Amino acid sequence: MTLTCRGTSRAGVGVGTVYRHFPTRADLVGAVYRHQVQECTALAATLREQAVPPVDALERWIAAFVDFLATKHGLGEALLSEDSGLANLHALVLDELVPACASLLEAGQRSGELDPRIVAPTLLRAVGNLSIPGPGYGREQAREMVTRLLAGCRTAPARST
Repeated sequence: MTLTCRGTSRAGVGVGTVYRHFPTRADLVGAVYRHQVQECTALAATLREQAVPPVDALERWIAAFVDFLATKHGLGEALLSEDSGLANLHALVLDELVPACASLLEAGQRSGELDPRIVAPTLLRAVGNLSIPGPGYGREQAREMVTRLLAGCRTAPARST
């Protein structure tokens, strides 16, 4: 299998370096995917550590998740291959991203700002479905629809009488 390495000279590495680290296309795709998952997971931890308000933290994290999904969709054909090196990537999402999302979602629920009936796997599936690209529908349209989805996840403000 041949890797095409556009931008290797721009990155200051040769094709040999890429092949040495990623001998197959699946190795490269898996590495990109894992890196994106790790970045999303780390962002959730950073937002919690920085005491970002819960709804803001969830919104920022979901925006990064939409970006991750754009990368994932770009790798779509490769991810559908039968290569065994890619077999555990879906499990990685479940093991890493669901708990990261859940931690931010639960903080918003504890603060009373987010509907307590929302669960991370369902929210991530909804965001994932809204992020599927198509003709005339890309990342910006996905971000707009996800913003509307998150607005619907908020609890209704208490009315004064």
